[in-house]
Amino acid sequence: MSPVSESEMILNPDGSVYHLNLLPRNISDTIISVGDPTRVFQVTEHFDRIDFEMNKREFVTQTGTYKGKTITVMSTGIGTDNIEIFFNELDALVNYDFKKKAVKSRKKRLKIIRIGTSGAIQEDIAIGSFLVSEYAVGLDSVIHYYPLRRNDFERDIEDSINTQVNLPVRPYVVEGSPSLREHFNEGFIKGNTVTSPGFYAPQGRSVRLKPRYPKLLTELNYFHKNGFWLSNFEMETSAYYSFGRMLGHDVTSISAILANRIKNTFSRNPNRVINSMIKKVLSQVVESDL
Repeated sequence: MSPVSESEMILNPDGSVYHLNLLPRNISDTIISVGDPTRVFQVTEHFDRIDFEMNKREFVTQTGTYKGKTITVMSTGIGTDNIEIFFNELDALVNYDFKKKAVKSRKKRLKIIRIGTSGAIQEDIAIGSFLVSEYAVGLDSVIHYYPLRRNDFERDIEDSINTQVNLPVRPYVVEGSPSLREHFNEGFIKGNTVTSPGFYAPQGRSVRLKPRYPKLLTELNYFHKNGFWLSNFEMETSAYYSFGRMLGHDVTSISAILANRIKNTFSRNPNRVINSMIKKVLSQVVESDL
């Protein structure tokens, strides 16, 4: 086992991980994650029962059963910086020995399904669609602090986006888990998701402050290389896929499309779209025994 100092793996007085406030027994091997803490309850209202609940900052956790299957639902808040905390501590719950204060030699692999909301950046993606991200393009900086391995295809796409868009932070490209993604086919569309470090200027929006890169939305909309298009904006998927790869967990990201940025339109009933996505994902988790 690899020893870890107490200043690196910080625990609360009850022995739980620092930010999530969880113990290993509090989670299942199948995790559904959401951004908004209130959305945890939108998911678990469909459960047969709730066996555990913890609320700590923006991290809300409930573990229970849905049609007999044990599932943990967790919120992360917004942004890739929160996903960095979420993944490091979630991984510690299954791959860190809390008694010996060391990383286990034998690792456990979790299944993590992110469900969130998103805006399409292609005109033909309909509002109300459920989009499964094949690849994520990160425009944030968090992953640049980690040794994320990418293959030649991913680096080639990175180079092309970097040349075309020319942002101050180099984009990175990473694929989600194909083995998990393949369970979400019927009723879902596939796309390549842009993860932004903000909601307004980093996604090309302008209210009072004008974006430094006013052509960002247009450039991402037009980007195309060898059949690779960009489909939607959101704020976490690239970190999910990166930490999933580095830590050895299966991860996929599913977004309810609530806006079409090219048509400048927004869903008339976003809650109905979100609830429909939740029920569809839960059914698929049980049907596929994920």
